[in-house]
Amino acid sequence: MRNLSTRELAILGLLTALVTVSTMSFTIPVPATSGYIHLGDSMIFLAAVIFGWKYGLIAGGLGSALADILAGYAHWALPTLIIKGLMGLIVGKIAKGEGNKLLTLRNIASLVIGALWMVTGYYFAGAFMKSSFLVPLESIPFNLVQGFGGALIFIPLFLPLSMALKQRKFINK
Repeated sequence: MRNLSTRELAILGLLTALVTVSTMSFTIPVPATSGYIHLGDSMIFLAAVIFGWKYGLIAGGLGSALADILAGYAHWALPTLIIKGLMGLIVGKIAKGEGNKLLTLRNIASLVIGALWMVTGYYFAGAFMKSSFLVPLESIPFNLVQGFGGALIFIPLFLPLSMALKQRKFINK
């Protein structure tokens, strides 16, 4: 893998911080799951669709895991690193080449598949952590709300942000 330029590293750092802050800024604790609902998924979608899968992978995984550690959910940090990182990778790979348009089949499919991956990933992580495949079933509705809520929040942010970034030549698409 080639070395990142200073510009790419700065963008990656900002995206990681954006995921962390948006994850921590508005949270709804879910005692049944030992977790919380948050806005961070919308920023993972944004990073992956606009900047690509590498940014979605790193900013999604690191930003979300860092938020878990800082918010007192350190027991979820490792599963979150893997689940959210792969969510960013999946969304970025599916949406590849469609970063300059919003309502394309690829972009919508990427959001749906990314959200469903997150729900599935947290189900199996919960099953492993609780030693039961029944207990984490109650996490599914909350994770669906978080994933698809993140997709709905992403949609109105996409167009103005992608246009501004394109004008400032932060993205080439």
